[in-house]
Amino acid sequence: MSQTLLISIDTNGVVTLTMNRPEVRNAFNEEMIDAICDAMGRYGSDDNVRAIVITGAGKIFSGGADLNMMQRAGSASAEENRDDARRLAYMLHGINNCAKPVVALVNGPAFGGGVGLVAACDISIASEDAFFALSEVRLGLIPAVISPFVVKAISAQEARRWFLTGERFDAETAKRIGLVHMVAMPAQLNATLDATLSDLLVGGPAAQAATKSLINAVDSKQIDKSLLEDTANRIAHIRATPEGKEGIDAFLNKRKPNWIKDT
Repeated sequence: MSQTLLISIDTNGVVTLTMNRPEVRNAFNEEMIDAICDAMGRYGSDDNVRAIVITGAGKIFSGGADLNMMQRAGSASAEENRDDARRLAYMLHGINNCAKPVVALVNGPAFGGGVGLVAACDISIASEDAFFALSEVRLGLIPAVISPFVVKAISAQEARRWFLTGERFDAETAKRIGLVHMVAMPAQLNATLDATLSDLLVGGPAAQAATKSLINAVDSKQIDKSLLEDTANRIAHIRATPEGKEGIDAFLNKRKPNWIKDT
């Protein structure tokens, strides 16, 4: 098992992935990227897993891509350079498209690719002392592979400022522009996470996976006959599934559905 990514699973089926390179600000290297990709694929398809949390070891969330890795890629062949970039792109894609709810627990600063990781998650909770920067231009680079996820989260207009200046912004600003959902005092960060996970565990796991697919299917789409047919087919399908039938029956009979564990 990779030591650059620590993995734990609790009794509720919540997987926590801790990026574990605090000596280099939890920067992504090839090993960490591969480990995250593997974890998203493995736990995203595991019926015993209900949610995935991603956080950083120590006092920082992530410094983004390892600059030593970037330097090596820049000196490699053109194809090797592109392969390196694809590795990070597919990691973010795997997080974004994971069938399980993915929560970013932003325990400290996030830079560059670390901001992209936050944007790729479904829910993000930031410590009030966290700060963020999309500082690629200050290194003569561009936030290329993270841009689809960050622009979708914060809008193109906000991206113009933060991409072009590379300036830092605080957690409240991150919340205002749509990068994070919640900001908590450091002492309340884990309690805020626990409350969010409690809410997630009430939902049907198949319904949550289908909901993530639904959001991707309707986002920015024209409301036309094709889209209306697609959404009608989706609800018709899921209410005929065992989970859909169980949920409706549980509600009508004032009982808990079978996916909620007794504690």
